[in-house]
Amino acid sequence: MGAVSLSYKGHRYPVEVISHCVWLYHRFPLSFREVEELMLERGVSVSCETVRRWCGKFGQAYANALRRRQPWPGDKWHLDEVFIKINGDQKYLWRAVDQDGNVLDILVQSRRDKAAARHFFRRLLKETGSTPYGAAHREVRPSVEHRSHKGLNNRAENSHQPTRQRERTMKGFRSVGGAQRFLAAFSGISPHFRPGRHQRTAPDHRLEMTVRFTIWDQRSPVSSACLLRRDREPTTGSTTP
Repeated sequence: MGAVSLSYKGHRYPVEVISHCVWLYHRFPLSFREVEELMLERGVSVSCETVRRWCGKFGQAYANALRRRQPWPGDKWHLDEVFIKINGDQKYLWRAVDQDGNVLDILVQSRRDKAAARHFFRRLLKETGSTPYGAAHREVRPSVEHRSHKGLNNRAENSHQPTRQRERTMKGFRSVGGAQRFLAAFSGISPHFRPGRHQRTAPDHRLEMTVRFTIWDQRSPVSSACLLRRDREPTTGSTTP
């Protein structure tokens, strides 16, 4: 998606509320009803269905805006796939990350074969405009070195962990399209707020998080600081579909 100006026309809630709800849902393992409860504690009365619509409408746009702020992908890419259950059926979640752990793309597919790998690889090249899985790699980018080893893909495998956590919280995904839409936005927003705390001192971590919240406010584009006030006077409103 290109750099498109988001329209909040028709929404009765302030942009700050919308942005904060989208952030809560994608950053923490919360349900829509739990986001509703947290907002009510802050004095904002909003339904879980409204939160769901906001996340569907704005989540991907926010994620795309954050990705545009990321540095150019590294020259080493890690591709991996894991099993996921969608409405009782086994599907495959393909993921590509670079050597720094930045998520390049994700794709939910029904197969785990050469054709599926080729489809994901071509999509990845189209999305990023550059490149570093066996047969598919040899067809699409024969000149680039491809290595396959048990220990080489740890970075990609580790990047699946937040997805597994959300999958358990959501009690599984209900459709392929729904899983793809949620995970595409989730993989763009959640990593932005996971800067690797174990690699920094507490002051450095707080400074880095301050920078990342500033970037989020610029991309949303709102400031969520006002929502930290524990205003007990309820605010009511609704949105138009």
